[in-house]
Amino acid sequence: MNRKYPIGIQSFENIRKEGYLYVDKTALIYQLVQTGKYYFLSRPRRFGKSLLLSTLQAYYEGKKELFDGLAMASLEKDWKTYPVLLLDLNAQRYDSVDSLTSILNDTLCEWERLYGTQESETTLSLRFKGVIQRAAEKTGRNVVVLIDEYDKPMLQAIHNKELQSSYRNILKAFYGVLKSKDAYLQFALLTGVTKFSKVSVFSDLNNLMDISMDNRYAAICGITEQELVTDLGEYIRDLSGTLQMSYEDLLRELQERYDGYHFVEDSEGLYNPFSLLNTFARKKLGNYWFETGTPTYLVELLKENHYPLEHLTYEQATADTLTGIDTVDSSPIPVLYQSGYLTIKDYDPEFETYTLGFPNKEVEEGFTRFLLPYYAHIRSGSSAFHIVNFVKEVRSGNIDGFMKRLQSFFSDTPYELVRDLELHYQNVLFIIFRLVGFYTQAEYHTSEGRVDLVIRTDQFIYVMEFKLDGTAEEALQQIEEKQYALPFASDSRRLFKVGVNFSNATRNIEKWLVR
Repeated sequence: MNRKYPIGIQSFENIRKEGYLYVDKTALIYQLVQTGKYYFLSRPRRFGKSLLLSTLQAYYEGKKELFDGLAMASLEKDWKTYPVLLLDLNAQRYDSVDSLTSILNDTLCEWERLYGTQESETTLSLRFKGVIQRAAEKTGRNVVVLIDEYDKPMLQAIHNKELQSSYRNILKAFYGVLKSKDAYLQFALLTGVTKFSKVSVFSDLNNLMDISMDNRYAAICGITEQELVTDLGEYIRDLSGTLQMSYEDLLRELQERYDGYHFVEDSEGLYNPFSLLNTFARKKLGNYWFETGTPTYLVELLKENHYPLEHLTYEQATADTLTGIDTVDSSPIPVLYQSGYLTIKDYDPEFETYTLGFPNKEVEEGFTRFLLPYYAHIRSGSSAFHIVNFVKEVRSGNIDGFMKRLQSFFSDTPYELVRDLELHYQNVLFIIFRLVGFYTQAEYHTSEGRVDLVIRTDQFIYVMEFKLDGTAEEALQQIEEKQYALPFASDSRRLFKVGVNFSNATRNIEKWLVR
C-alpha cells in the first residue's frame, strides 16, 4: 500500500489535506484549551512539539474542515477564529546577538504588516506588545501566541556565558509581554527542550503552567502503546512480513528500540514518533532519532562536571532538578533528561526522588557509541569498526588481541586527565563494555578505585579485574580471594580469569595476566 508518512512535515494542515498519517491527539488538545490559558511544555527534539503548535494554530484559526474524523470534530461545538501569532525559533543558528534580534525583527515585521505599527515602539518587546493589542482590537478577538523552541538561542550559547546572558535579557523582556498583555490574550503555549527557570527567562513569566511533568498531558506528544497497536497495527503487520518476523516479535523489537520515554512517574511509556515513522517508511529497524544529530555540548557538560558515565544507567534526581537547567554548571542531568537521553525509570514518593536511565536501546546504544571518540583515543568515524573487532576477539577467545586494542584506546591520554585518571579509565571501560554488551552478556561494576567485569559468550566466560597502580598479579589474586568465578564453576564454557593493571605513570594499561 502507498502510505504517506509525515517525516519532517510539521504542518497539521498539510498532513490533513494531503492524506498523511496522523495519530489523533485532538482530545488532549481540546482539554488543554478548555482548562487553562498559559502553558509551557518541554519535550525532546523530534517528538512532535511543532506539529502540536501547528494543530493549535489550525484550531484557533477556525479551520474546522481539517478536523473531520478526529476527536475535536465532536468535542468542539462553537468554532471561532482568533488572531494567531506563531514564532518559530527552530530553524536559525544563533551565534550572535544579531542572529536572535534579526529573526525576532523579521517575525514582528510580518505581524506588523497585518496589524500595523507605531513609531513609539522602538524595542522588540514594545513592538510585540503593540502587535498583540492591535491584533485584538482589529479582529475583536483576543490573541493566541504560540512559540516553538523558545530556548534554542539559550541552548546554543550554553558554553558562552556572556552571549547567553545577552540572549536571556532579550528573551526575558520579549516573553514577559505575555504577562503584561494578559487582557488581550486568549491562549499561549511555549515549547522547547529545556526550561531555563528561576533566575532566567521565566522569572517574570510566573503565570505559565508547566505541563512537562503533568500526567494529564503526558501523551500529548509521542505515541502510546495503545495508539501504536490501534492506529499503526496494519503498518506493523506489513513490516513484519517484510522483515520476516512475527507480529508479536516485531512489536517487542519496536518496544525495546523506541519505547520507554516517561515524563511523569507511573505513566505509560511513550514511543519516539520520529523513529517509528522512519522505521515504517524505510521498512528497516534503525537508530533514526539518534542519527539526526547529538549536540556536542552534552559531552562537554559531562566532561566539565567530571561525570561518572556508569551513573547514566541509574541516576537519581528531584523534580526541581528535572524541570529546570539553572544547575547546569553543577550537573548535566537536567539537560540529559529534558533532551531525551535519560528518562524516568522509577519514583520514590517518600523522598520524592526519581531514578533515571536510558529510555530504550536506540538511545543507549547511539549515545554510548557517540561518546566513545570523545573519551578514547580513536577517530570519530571508527567507533563501529573497533566495537565489531572487540566483539569478534571476545567471541573467539583472543584475549591478547582484545587487550592490545583496549590498550590503544588509552594511548596519548592527555596529561590534564592524570589527576582524574581513575574516572577517565572507568569511563572508557564503561563505554566499551556497554557497547560490547549489546552483542554479549556483560556485567560491569566499579567500587573503591577498581573495576570488575564479567563477559559471557556462547563459548567463553571472562572474569576480569582492573586495578589502578596495583599489579596484574594482585588483580588476579582478588578474583580468587573474592571468588568472582564461583558462580560459573559448573558452567561448560571455558573460563578466563584476567587481571589488569593501569599505571598512573604511563596513563595506560601496564600489564595483564590470564589464568
